[in-house]
Amino acid sequence: MNKIILSFFCLLLFNTLNAQNAPRELPEGKASKLEEQDSLKPQSKLSKAVFGDDKEADKPKIQDYLIISYANDTTYVDTTLTIQKEYKFNYLRKDNFGLIAFSNLGQTYNSLTYDFENTKHIPSLGARARHFNFMEIEDINYYRVPTPLTELMYKTAFEQGQLLDAFFTVNTSPRFNFSIAYKGMRSIGKYQHLVTSTGNFRFTSNYRSENNRYNARGHIVTQDLFNEENGGLDEESVGYFETGEEEFLDRSILDVNFENAESMLKAKRFHLEHSYALINKKDSLSRNNLNIGHVISFEDKYFEFSQSSAETEIFGEAFKSSSLKDRNTLEHFYNQFQLNFSNHIIGDLQFNMGYDNFNYGYNKIVKLDGESIINRIKGDVYSAGGKYHKQYKGFDLLGELGLNISGDFDGNFLKAQASFKLNDDVQAVASLNHSSKAPNFNFLLYQSDYLNYNWRNNFNNTETQKLAFELKSNKIFNVTVDYSTISDYTYFKIDETAGFVKPDQYDGTINYLRVKADKEIKVGKLALNTTVMYQNVENGEGVLNVPELNLRSTLYYSSELFKKALFLQTGFTVNYFSKYNMNAYDPVLAEFYVQNDEEFGEFPRVDFFLNAKIRQTRIYLKAEHFNSAFTGYNYFSAPNNPYRDFTIRFGVVWNFFL
Repeated sequence: MNKIILSFFCLLLFNTLNAQNAPRELPEGKASKLEEQDSLKPQSKLSKAVFGDDKEADKPKIQDYLIISYANDTTYVDTTLTIQKEYKFNYLRKDNFGLIAFSNLGQTYNSLTYDFENTKHIPSLGARARHFNFMEIEDINYYRVPTPLTELMYKTAFEQGQLLDAFFTVNTSPRFNFSIAYKGMRSIGKYQHLVTSTGNFRFTSNYRSENNRYNARGHIVTQDLFNEENGGLDEESVGYFETGEEEFLDRSILDVNFENAESMLKAKRFHLEHSYALINKKDSLSRNNLNIGHVISFEDKYFEFSQSSAETEIFGEAFKSSSLKDRNTLEHFYNQFQLNFSNHIIGDLQFNMGYDNFNYGYNKIVKLDGESIINRIKGDVYSAGGKYHKQYKGFDLLGELGLNISGDFDGNFLKAQASFKLNDDVQAVASLNHSSKAPNFNFLLYQSDYLNYNWRNNFNNTETQKLAFELKSNKIFNVTVDYSTISDYTYFKIDETAGFVKPDQYDGTINYLRVKADKEIKVGKLALNTTVMYQNVENGEGVLNVPELNLRSTLYYSSELFKKALFLQTGFTVNYFSKYNMNAYDPVLAEFYVQNDEEFGEFPRVDFFLNAKIRQTRIYLKAEHFNSAFTGYNYFSAPNNPYRDFTIRFGVVWNFFL
């Protein structure tokens, strides 16, 4: 936490000394209304060092502050205040529709919907309940800015603690940029033994040579996600919670299943992508481009569950009665060589060859019931693949494929997408995804001080096919329909014989349909933004459980006040999902498992928010779940784990353009 406070005040002091310039309007007709909010006044002469000695270099616009995604999609810094920003102002910093949070910030989320699209070809570590705030390679952005840029994000937590995400980037020259960021959070929570503390450190850089032949970008990321585990409320306290009696509104007096366990997910990653142009694009008339590329990545991570004494009534017998500690580790090294060719007739084409080396497991061998359980799964996988992109007569065509050609795991994937703009308002997108991939490592091998949590399995690959169609229209609505078939689905459930959580593989084929629609209707300064999702599962009841209906609707008011010095946004958001057999949470595995005994849902969650924008600063104030006291205490994020009570939280996002 000291690192968080120090980072905040150092950045605040640095930017205060350099002063923030006020916004300026763009010339009439050059920007939309939202872009006018984001334009900047003339900045420091540092911009000359970045983009040259042009007269306009002293006057960078917001569109000059570029954000480049992993997929090379480029956007620019957005300091506007929209309803989408309200949806993303949370711990994950992204729209969490389809998720329901646990009671404390930094805990896990239960999934109300699932996306089976996959382009991975080897298993992951597991402990997926701890990965919602884990930043993968695809989550890291790169930057190019005319002047130094800082963003500070702050939000209050529960009881004691706070969330802070501090970010700084600068171009030291037109060809080299680096960024440094740290997202830290600590929250005590309202229930016993529920402290959370997380940290995500990111450093990125990107470079291009003076002749534009050589390009490189890379990042270093270290992450630690710590949680105290209490197993949820015990059965008696669940009853007290549901009564809503005043004496039990102090959640700290409710008894939990245990107060002696902790979990930690920790990782570090080093990633580099670079390429060299064999045929250099010299001007706009150049029609052929050829370059070679290379990607190298190394990640070392582990998940650890520790407990001072065994809870045999909950998890079964243990090898020892005290000082239990389970740690599974994964070292993953990845190397890929690419050949990229582009032509105005053929399009953009890539061929690649990859090599994976993995080492997953434990530092001991377990002997159980006269049998030994190995402690390591390690080996190599050699893969080949390609990508394709072409724009043709209004169509935008994308394709990607990968195949494990040799090694310790079989696997393949195919992804194809075609989009077409029917007119200025309507765009249609169709996509197909096929995947065959081994289950995550914790399905295949697990060791624990608890006897029931030891296994070695030889599951089949999970086969998925997903067909999706999307229609985008600002005037009508946006709608997405996708249909997935899943064969040999792996999941966790209560074993009927042992009575404890075990991995299992469904030997049938699950059919899964989703229909999602969203629309915003504006009348003057009032707006209604609604998202609704319908889901249906066939041949997988009791294996893949989802609510039939998910709903979010926001009624809000927006206006400029005080001679446009302040932009105000205020309203109500309602979240709702239908009742279903919600998955339960297992802290030993950090995984959710299927249960078919209890149904949860049909409780509305109503939030009131008041947001404001002053120059480049966005201020957020929210009364979360303020209806909890009068709509019934039947709200749960998972069995034995209540959702959040009414609370008021404050936050701010502050950008500095030096």
